[in-house]
Amino acid sequence: MATELKVQLRRLTKENHSFMPVGMTWGIPWEEGELQREESLRLTDAGGEGNIPLQSWATAYWPDGSVKWSAHAAAVSPNQTEAFTLTKGESPAPDQSVVVRETGDTITLDTGVMVCTVGKTGSQWLRSIVRQGAEVCSGATLVCLKESRTEVSGARMLKEEPFESRIHQAVVEQSGPIRAVVKLTGRHRAVNGSREWLPFSLRLYVYAGLESIRIVHTFHYDGNPNEDYIKGLGLRFAVPMRGAQYNRHIRFAGDSGYFSESPKTLHTRRTQGKYRELFEQQTRGESVVFDPSEDAYFLSLLDDSATWDSFKLVQDSSDHYRIWKRTKAGCSWVKVTDGSRAGGLGYVGGEGGGLAAGLRHFWEKHPSGLDVQGTAGAEAALTVWLWSPDGAPMDLRHYDTETHVESSYEGAEELRATPYGIANTSEIMLWCLPAAPDSGLLDSMQAEIQDPSMLVCEPEHYHRTRAFGYWSLPNRSTAAATALEERLDGIIAFYQKEVEQRKWYGFWDFGDYMHSYDPVRHVWNYDLGGCAWQNTELAPNMWLWIMFLRSGRGDIFRMAEAMTRHTSEVDVYHFGEYAGLGSRHNVVHWGCGCKEARIAMAGLHRYFYYLTADERIGDIMDEVKDSDFTTVNLDPMRAYFPKDEHPTHIRVGPDWAAFSSNWMTRWERFEDTSYRDKIAVGIECIKGANYGLISGPTYGYDPKTGVLTPLGDDNWGRHLAICMGGPQIWFELAGMLKDPKWEEMLADFGVYYNKSQEEKDLITHGNISTKRFEHPVLSCAIVAFGAYYKQDAETARKCWSILLGNPFAQVDLQNDAVKVLHIAELDEIDWINTNEASQWSLNTILALEFIPDALPEAQ
Repeated sequence: MATELKVQLRRLTKENHSFMPVGMTWGIPWEEGELQREESLRLTDAGGEGNIPLQSWATAYWPDGSVKWSAHAAAVSPNQTEAFTLTKGESPAPDQSVVVRETGDTITLDTGVMVCTVGKTGSQWLRSIVRQGAEVCSGATLVCLKESRTEVSGARMLKEEPFESRIHQAVVEQSGPIRAVVKLTGRHRAVNGSREWLPFSLRLYVYAGLESIRIVHTFHYDGNPNEDYIKGLGLRFAVPMRGAQYNRHIRFAGDSGYFSESPKTLHTRRTQGKYRELFEQQTRGESVVFDPSEDAYFLSLLDDSATWDSFKLVQDSSDHYRIWKRTKAGCSWVKVTDGSRAGGLGYVGGEGGGLAAGLRHFWEKHPSGLDVQGTAGAEAALTVWLWSPDGAPMDLRHYDTETHVESSYEGAEELRATPYGIANTSEIMLWCLPAAPDSGLLDSMQAEIQDPSMLVCEPEHYHRTRAFGYWSLPNRSTAAATALEERLDGIIAFYQKEVEQRKWYGFWDFGDYMHSYDPVRHVWNYDLGGCAWQNTELAPNMWLWIMFLRSGRGDIFRMAEAMTRHTSEVDVYHFGEYAGLGSRHNVVHWGCGCKEARIAMAGLHRYFYYLTADERIGDIMDEVKDSDFTTVNLDPMRAYFPKDEHPTHIRVGPDWAAFSSNWMTRWERFEDTSYRDKIAVGIECIKGANYGLISGPTYGYDPKTGVLTPLGDDNWGRHLAICMGGPQIWFELAGMLKDPKWEEMLADFGVYYNKSQEEKDLITHGNISTKRFEHPVLSCAIVAFGAYYKQDAETARKCWSILLGNPFAQVDLQNDAVKVLHIAELDEIDWINTNEASQWSLNTILALEFIPDALPEAQ
């Protein structure tokens, strides 16, 4: 009898947000043939709460039509445990279902607790939120302040212009019963003019029975960076203010507690006795009641006291925020307090409820802010500032007017440093509340903002199903293997600390790491052309994601998530001349003249998509499916191969490897066999080369046919073919294609890579120089595969010799770090570089999977 299929799930992090229910969405991988598309699944709480209503859908398919990845959504109550089990079977219907209704002008989302009316046209993308008959939000818009600059007689002239959202399209992407998703797209339009710019998308997520809305906001830059400076960018919500001013409440999350005040505080010089008790009650968010006759004198004091109409919190750096308040326009702002890292949560409301809003990565993506105005009137405005207007304007110009190819490794003579077409994505949570939240609920909301709830599988399940191809589970069976595991964990710990001590934060920077280090100045090469920001060079995304898969660690997941959000948006062109390509490493993320498909390839981002079902990442993977056509106008090898009969010239890796990752993703997500066929055409062309993958690696290429035309057996270096994620993509692709010849070519390349010239001549007859096979450590993933596939003990020995001889295998980064003084005291590894950190880690993980028995015993 077959064993019943069971998938054990747990919360990504163990903290239980016990004061409120949460909506969760997550993904699960399956072996080929294990789950058919028509089969239902059910979720059980291991704590004994029984079956939990579940919404499921497929996000990828195997070639045989079975499900490769599934996605699931559930609304989980506070008393349900951290452990869950997924099995085959019918899921029960929810007690409350999301109901979606659509008219010509609106989309209504009814969760059973709140009713949200979404606008399909106009400026208000959110028309209202009603909870139990009471309106807690009466509309929302996107807001933008543009600053124009001109130089007149040496003086800088500034002009500030307001813009607001204009919805162009609204689509219901999911309609329940557990989760509904609406996508809105549009542009920002001048309030006092006709110009439209800054395309945006908004996704709204609601769950059955919940009072919350998750918002994923993306904006694209399509301005002139020399003229169009963004002074402020945010989301503004109108909140009805009911009841006496002293029963209205404002909350801002600080470092560890909450700013809790009212437009009409009960604090006067006569606040004693019962009025002190009422003041404490007010500060807790409770309603207070006065007797008009008994409390007449105190009420007269309140009439005489100041009314505070506006409040704001500005996070101007990763380590500083300030809270201000003001009585009315035309008066000064009064400083309330300063702090370090605000929680990114605000609330405003009166009698009958209010609205809480939280911005994820609030201090990490500074300058951000929360702003509440109009609290003394009938309607307040709560603004979540993604870019606070109290900070300096957004400056997207390049750092220089010329390139520095030789001195700074900038890659290309052409200056193509444009932000036109880049994007940035932010996540916001809303809660429509019946009353001011107490500290316990505020803590739960803040925890959900900073660490959103989701479920994950155990590493053993990811490994068993070969999610994302080959990789190893942690191996501590021997002293040598244990030492490698400690080094792998130590590299993660080093970068976690480095992000903090080097302050790799900011709206356009958070999530990326820097490329290489300057030991003289004790800084990373922040100002050295092509050696500053990493921008996916040598696949650090893959390193972090695979480290999560094999460990299940939530902190590593959050590292990989932040890097994916950044690199998929900021480093990639989403429209324009370079659509589907990305910018190589540079001082400015979009600064390098080398615009390449490898930076933007789906292979880097699909980890996040399949683990979370994130629709925004899905959009991005769709954008790059035909990026090979962009290379006709921007030939990747233009500096070395002049225009000829071929539309363009590409390398098998990283160019064709990137394309194949895009096509494989398109094939498995949508079962679009035209992209499978394009992969097959390319593979057949490589098979036709004199020495398979060993030949080349540059080919003439026609994106219309997918045909690769050989340009010789030895026309460029080979290390770039296999250090940008190519092996990881090709190994997984092999599992889908089931083409023994393709696997054999991969193995042949790996075995060949580190042979001597004499040994290579025996195979390729002197036609290929070993000088073209540089940086052996970058080859070890495909070398390990070759050793495994061919059962080649000598190649396995060589692979481990390279990995174990590398500094990352020999140095304990924590114990060997040296303390230096540079502005502040720092722990320094003066030879560090992210290229090798990510590649050594990835390749060691693969070697531990393919050839663990060949690992020498520790000395």
